[in-house]
Amino acid sequence: MALSDRTIRAAKPRQQIYKLADALGLYLEVGPAGGRWWRFKYRYAGKEKRISLGTYPDTGLAQAREWRDEARKVLAGGVDPSKQRQVNKAALHAATANTFKVIALEWFETRKGGLSC
Repeated sequence: MALSDRTIRAAKPRQQIYKLADALGLYLEVGPAGGRWWRFKYRYAGKEKRISLGTYPDTGLAQAREWRDEARKVLAGGVDPSKQRQVNKAALHAATANTFKVIALEWFETRKGGLSC
C-alpha cells in the first residue's frame, strides 16, 4: 500500500522508531520525538543499503518519490547511489574550495585601492 500525505501527518510517535512503507524501497521513519525521515532501501553488490532522502515536511511525498526514482536509475546503471552522492559532494566541495587563486584574487580586490606601483 502506498503512503498518502494524510497517513504521514497522522503518524504518531511511539517509544521506538518505526517505518511506514511506500513502494519500491521508499519508506518513512518516525522517531520517538516525532521526527520523520525519508529513506530509500536498496541492494548493491549483495548488500542491503539505505540512503536518506530528507525530512518530512521539508521534503514532501512527491519529492521523496522523485529522488527515489533518480536513485533507482543510478542503481540500474550499475552504480551505488550512496557512492554517487559522495562523488557529487566531493566534486562540489572541490569546485568551491579555497584555492590559492581564489584567495589571492579576493585579497587583491580588497586592497587594490591602497596599492601603488
